Amino acid sequence: MAEKEQDQRADEGRKAVFRIPSTAYLAIGLLIVCVTPVALGEIGGFQWLYVFPLALLVFVARTRTVATREGLNVRTVFGKRDLPWSSLKGLAITNKARVRAVLGDDTQVALPTVRTRHLPVLALVSEGKIKDPSGVLSDEELGAPAAGQPNPSAQPREAAAETAPSEGEPSE
Repeated sequence: MAEKEQDQRADEGRKAVFRIPSTAYLAIGLLIVCVTPVALGEIGGFQWLYVFPLALLVFVARTRTVATREGLNVRTVFGKRDLPWSSLKGLAITNKARVRAVLGDDTQVALPTVRTRHLPVLALVSEGKIKDPSGVLSDEELGAPAAGQPNPSAQPREAAAETAPSEGEPSE
């Protein structure tokens, strides 16, 4: 059973999820604690103040960008959009280090929670369909090996050590 799940995950490829950190829930809890004395105080009618923490809770829980081998899945509070890699013309970077996906018709789609520091991860997940502008990843790391071909970087270290001549042996 576990081997089946492992094989299924290997077939899906790499996956990266960009979302708001879970520590935001602590801030929402603190906001609830701060709103409670006002909302339940002597002056009635302020219970509507609980709408703000509830709205923030929904925002943190829903907002994310998921990158897979097939493309990007952008999810916001009120919507969801799938962007296959083939429909993307490229990525645009805003002044605040945010990333937007540029579609074939030059429309831009904001990628929530994706920043410029995440571009190498997007390049790795897309398996080279999106280029890494930072130069952190090499072309070998970006491309996935074809089916049936061994991955050269996955060669065991023992085998690599056997093929290299040692210092004491003369080379032929």
